[in-house]
Amino acid sequence: MGEGPILFSPGPYHILSYGTLLGTQVFHTFINSVASFKVLERPQFAILQRAVFPSYFGIQTAAPLLLALTYPGRTNILRGIDTPSSLAGVFHSSNRWSVLLPLGTVLATGLVNLAYLLPETNKVTALRRQQEKKDGKASYDAPPHSKEMAALNKKFGQLHGISSLLNLITLVATVIYGIDLSSRLD
Repeated sequence: MGEGPILFSPGPYHILSYGTLLGTQVFHTFINSVASFKVLERPQFAILQRAVFPSYFGIQTAAPLLLALTYPGRTNILRGIDTPSSLAGVFHSSNRWSVLLPLGTVLATGLVNLAYLLPETNKVTALRRQQEKKDGKASYDAPPHSKEMAALNKKFGQLHGISSLLNLITLVATVIYGIDLSSRLD
């Protein structure tokens, strides 16, 4: 332990960043969203999700960058392992599948949700609210709906479905990275 205080090494920040990412994803996906959907009226649930999603997708986008920057290298003379820290370690040929791919996947899916799907979904939601006023009927009320509302509901469903799928891919990639990270614990 002659390298100096642990607080000046990337390890603690890497573990805390990973825990924040995984904890946020599990909590939001399986607890917060489910409970909120059950107890809030549809309009209030939509307001809550619109308020939470920018931070949530922001964490999914920023955390893999922080994880890459704080990636702790590994030296194990007995196993013949020597990988550098930080970005050089993430891009090291021995880490392409176990580190770079999962972190890159989390970054890409979080960024697509943040930069494209969230704004598009918000646009469709605003259009649905306008159409609700014209139709005198909520978008989530039982059919029949106007042609315009049916098209907006279909578009919303597509965007929401893609976003949900990307969120699950992000969660799986985060767990896969966590398995590799846990294999490094001696």
